[in-house]
Amino acid sequence: MQEQKINVSSETGTLKRLLVHSPDSGLGKVVPSKAQDWLFEDIVHLDTIRRKEYDYYTKLLLYFLDPEKIKGRLAEIDDKKNDFNFFKPSSSHFYQSTHVIEIEWLLAQILEDRDIRSKLVASVCAIENCSYKVQDELMNLEAHDLANVFITGTYKNTEMLFPPVPNFIFTRDIGIVINNHILLNKPAKQARTREALLMRYIFFNHSLFKSYRDNIIELPESPQQFLLPADSEDKLVTLEGGDIMVVSPEHVLIGVSERTSMEAAHIAIKTLFEKNVVKKISVVKIPKKRDYMHIDTIFTQVKKNMWVMLGKFSRKHVKKEDADDIQKALDTRKKDESISIIQFKKKDIGNPVYFETLEDLLIDISKNDLQCEDKVKFIYSGNNEFPFDVREQWTDSCNLLALKEGVVVGYDRNDKTLQAFVKAGFKTIRVKDLLQQFESDAITPKDIKNTFIVMPSAELSRARGGFHCMSMPLLREEV
Repeated sequence: MQEQKINVSSETGTLKRLLVHSPDSGLGKVVPSKAQDWLFEDIVHLDTIRRKEYDYYTKLLLYFLDPEKIKGRLAEIDDKKNDFNFFKPSSSHFYQSTHVIEIEWLLAQILEDRDIRSKLVASVCAIENCSYKVQDELMNLEAHDLANVFITGTYKNTEMLFPPVPNFIFTRDIGIVINNHILLNKPAKQARTREALLMRYIFFNHSLFKSYRDNIIELPESPQQFLLPADSEDKLVTLEGGDIMVVSPEHVLIGVSERTSMEAAHIAIKTLFEKNVVKKISVVKIPKKRDYMHIDTIFTQVKKNMWVMLGKFSRKHVKKEDADDIQKALDTRKKDESISIIQFKKKDIGNPVYFETLEDLLIDISKNDLQCEDKVKFIYSGNNEFPFDVREQWTDSCNLLALKEGVVVGYDRNDKTLQAFVKAGFKTIRVKDLLQQFESDAITPKDIKNTFIVMPSAELSRARGGFHCMSMPLLREEV
């Protein structure tokens, strides 16, 4: 595969290339006793999450990013007698797009190299404490079979060798492209260690990224890391891509959360400034709660002047503007239940800027970074109505992926949030209907504006991650 251009300088520029991973058989092996260890709140039905939900996402992405792979083929692709081979990386009928790029496909390609295979087999077997016999057997598998084993933990869907990595569908967390650099993650949870290892090998060894190898950033451990007690979380260096947002060519947001540590933010800021990747970095510290996990679970960008967010962190709520004097006096919110924001500029690091509320930061980004003259607007999870606001935030109402300016993808179950989008002037359309319109030439992706594309989500939402989580953009047009 020839190397491809990589550059992301916004959250809403037209998406041209991204990394994804379709739900694999490992998801179907998550059992209740291990669900939380593997970072799942529930177990999912594999066939439903793949065929009735995620496959629609793949088809939608191909229509927007690589239509030649899918145009005129919907009936063939969906025909059960073809065994859904279009979606299987090991099949000769796999879609093989260099715009909608499947990670398992890339992994199989680098495993054709005997030296890479030897190193990666040894590394995985060390992490998973495999026997020498298993290690020897893995070395002799076909590349596509070995790639599947590394991800699912199972050989030919029968023999389980080690745990699956069911979170691999959340590709944003494994790394993030910032302009023409790639910042690799350092997962907070042991369940994601193998994901990080596999992705390091792909980024450093696949021809797709050949000219960017010097632009790959790996965060070092803090000097005290190996001498601190296990419960010294503040000094751990953990970082996940859901806590990174590239809001303009010069400005990056870094979340400090349940999954990304303050020490990681500190090292990332120093590194990004030293390498001249950006000129401004805002640290958004959110409560360390499973409800939020990453900053992209409480807000994402829809347009240059529009954001979707959880109303609990709005200016009105934080300042108690609707409260009476007694309520204000009795406000007992703890500091660890609020957001704090500090912004650093490379040219004047010693004089950081503080923002009182999340809305203040987002307004500043829209007006000063993106030069918006229109009023900055906010759409709130659950239409800002309790209990729908928190219920729908839990099912990723704020975790939307912008395919282009004003065209976003999200879940069908968040009814009140969808109503808020309609009230804000958006159209909503179910993905199944939209695909049929594309197929019949009734409309093209270029024609779509101010639209919320509604995706089926009965099982996907159980995995606790939206489409912002399930994408790692590699290339966006500049806004």
